[in-house]
Amino acid sequence: MNLRFHPEADREFKDAVTWYDHQRKGLGAEFFLCVDESMERIQNNPQLYPIVHKNIRRAVVRRFPFAVFYEIGESEIRVLGVFHSRRDPEHWKSRR
Repeated sequence: MNLRFHPEADREFKDAVTWYDHQRKGLGAEFFLCVDESMERIQNNPQLYPIVHKNIRRAVVRRFPFAVFYEIGESEIRVLGVFHSRRDPEHWKSRR
């Protein structure tokens, strides 16, 4: 199944890559690779991760305090958020 990012999820992801790169050169790329690894696991086995709200699932990103929130549609997987674990989880729930 293909992944489709909600526009705000795409922006959050890019902003986080930029923020990490400003913290240390190359750290943004490391973050990108860890999120990309999570995306691959989601695509390979979308049912693997737990449902955290209605039909929305959460995959925790390795090494970084982020999670990918997504829902499985009939023909695609919709990524609703790439969130820092300390952000308000209510924020992504309205993106369906």
